[in-house]
Amino acid sequence: MWNAIRMGALACVVVAAGSVCAADSQSTAREKAAGWQLLFDGKSFAGWEDPARKSPPGDSFVIEDGCLKAVAHPRIVEDLFARDTYSDFELDFDWKISPGGNSGVKYRIQDRVFLLNRPGMKFEDLVNLTLKDRPKGRPERGQEYVIGFEYQLLDNARNPDGRVGPSHQAGALYDMFPPSRDATRPVGEWNHSRLVARGEHVEHWLNGVKVVDGRLDAPEVARGTGARWSAGSPVYELLVKHQRKFCQISLQNHDTEAWFRNLKIRRLAR
Repeated sequence: MWNAIRMGALACVVVAAGSVCAADSQSTAREKAAGWQLLFDGKSFAGWEDPARKSPPGDSFVIEDGCLKAVAHPRIVEDLFARDTYSDFELDFDWKISPGGNSGVKYRIQDRVFLLNRPGMKFEDLVNLTLKDRPKGRPERGQEYVIGFEYQLLDNARNPDGRVGPSHQAGALYDMFPPSRDATRPVGEWNHSRLVARGEHVEHWLNGVKVVDGRLDAPEVARGTGARWSAGSPVYELLVKHQRKFCQISLQNHDTEAWFRNLKIRRLAR
């Protein structure tokens, strides 16, 4: 099955530098028999929360050349959420990042909230304050913050986050587990990723390499979370305890361009 997916990706040819190759967005009979489902049909937001259909409408994601594309500098910086919820699952997807870009796939999402407008406030303090004093409605402009675990997608060389440390680089479980090595392809080329979440155990695969193999109840999770969010704060409690088990999955808009295609998922039994 892995070879079929990989060959499908390789069969897609980029005809000019910087162009975006259309996704196949199809499942083989073998994949269907194994329980795989398409998350993206290559042409619509079916199965996703279309930001353009919200009120007021959002512009954080568009469909371009058969791909889901995160838009740079949208009016509302927000993720694209799958409508269904998942507990144990396996997710396959292709992704491509813009020069200097930053994105991610978030899973086991515990909460999401539009941030209050408090210019000058430290970001972490703003998030914690917002969780205690939630705004009503949806803003014309602003940012939604998503509290969950993140498979990091990054231009390691040119985005400043890549210089923070290995736990912020592509393939990492952000802030918690660094990738075992840099398995990314050059920026502008497609990468293939696989994410497995079964109980507390998670795996991140990148271009055929298992770069993360860890547990969400490991000390690294509390330590990495506590390095940014003070112990006992709302975000710390949500991530370390992560009591919600059936959760949405989201593609992150981090205010830079990123492309996604061939998103496929299957539910796993323990």
